[in-house]
Amino acid sequence: MANQSDILILTAGFGEGHNSAARNLESAFEGKNNPLYLDPCAAGSPRLNDFLRKFYRYITTHHPRLWYSIYQSTENHDFSKERLPFMRPPERRLDLAIRHYQPRAIISTYPLYPYFVDRSFQKGAPRCPVFTVVTDSININAAWRNAPTDYFLVTDETTKESLIDQKIPAEKIIITGFPVNPKFAQLPVLQPDCSTEKFKILYFTTAKKPQVRRILKALLERHPHTQVTVVLGKNVRKLYSRAREAKEQFPGRVKIIGWTKRVPELMSEHHLVVGKAGGATVHEALAAACPMLIHHLVPGQEEGNLELLKLLGGGDLADTSDKLRELIHQLLENDAALWRKMKSELYARRHPQAATDIVELVNQSVVAEQ
Repeated sequence: MANQSDILILTAGFGEGHNSAARNLESAFEGKNNPLYLDPCAAGSPRLNDFLRKFYRYITTHHPRLWYSIYQSTENHDFSKERLPFMRPPERRLDLAIRHYQPRAIISTYPLYPYFVDRSFQKGAPRCPVFTVVTDSININAAWRNAPTDYFLVTDETTKESLIDQKIPAEKIIITGFPVNPKFAQLPVLQPDCSTEKFKILYFTTAKKPQVRRILKALLERHPHTQVTVVLGKNVRKLYSRAREAKEQFPGRVKIIGWTKRVPELMSEHHLVVGKAGGATVHEALAAACPMLIHHLVPGQEEGNLELLKLLGGGDLADTSDKLRELIHQLLENDAALWRKMKSELYARRHPQAATDIVELVNQSVVAEQ
C-alpha cells in the first residue's frame, strides 16, 4: 500500500466556498490522520481550469442573471454519465489519486466529484466512505442532490429538511454546519451589549469599480459613528483608487486592506459584515455571530444563503445604496436596538467548531472501517 493517505479532501476553485471548506477541514485534522488536499480540475487541466475560474468570477460578478440560467440548466443534467469531455482529464487525475493513495475516506466539497469517485469505484478502485460537504444552504441544486455519496454533510436543519423533501434518506444527511476556519472557535467575539459608539463595519468588495464608491458612501454618510474596514482582496490594483477616495473624504473612518489571512479575527472584531452571499462569507459571519448585509447576490446559487441568514434573524439583502443607508439607520437607531437583537440571535446559534466536528465524524468512520 504505497503512499497511503488516510483522508482525501477534494476541492475546486469555482467560488471560494469549496476551497475554504476544504482548507479548513485540512487544518482541522491537525495530524490526527494523513489528509491529502487535491483539486482534480487544477491538477488534470490546469490551463482550462484557470480559464473557467476566471470566467466564473466574471460572469457571477457582472452577469449574475446569465449565470442563473446556466446554473438552472444543470437541474436537468445527468452527471452520472460521462458526457463532459473537458472533465475527463480531472476525472482521470482523481482516479489515479484514489488508486495510488488508497484513502480510507473521501471528503468532497464540490458536487461533481462524487460522480467521478463512483465511476472510479465501478472500474475497480478501492472503495471507501464518501462524505459530501454541501457548501450551499436550503436551495440545493440537483448536482448536489443526486450525488452518489454515503453522507451529505449540511449546514442546518432547514437544509436537511429540504433534502428530505427531495427524497434523500434522512439517515444519509448529517447536520454539521459549514466548516469554517477552526480559529473561529477560539476567538472572543463582540457581545450583544457592547459599545456601538464606534460602529465597525467589515466590507468585502466585488470586482465592480462603481459599486465600491457607492457602498462606502452609503456606509459612511448615513451615520457619523460608522467606521469601515474595506477588504479589497485580489482586486487591490483595480479598486484601491476608489477606496482611497472614501478614505480621503471621511478622514479617520476608513481602513483599506488587500488580501488577508485574518478573516476570523476581523469578523470577530467588527459589529457588521457587508459582503456577497457566498457560502464561505455568510457562514463565517454566522460563526462570528456578526450580523451581515448582502450587497451582491448570485441568483439561484446563493439565494439559500440569504434565506438562511434571514431565517436566523442575522441579516438582510441591501443590494442598492438606498437600502444600505436605510438598513444602517435601522440597525443603529434607539441605541442599536435592532443590531443588538440580531447579534443576540446569532450568538445563541453560532457553531464555529463545524470543521472539528466533521473531522471527528470522518475519523470515527475510518476507525469503524478498520
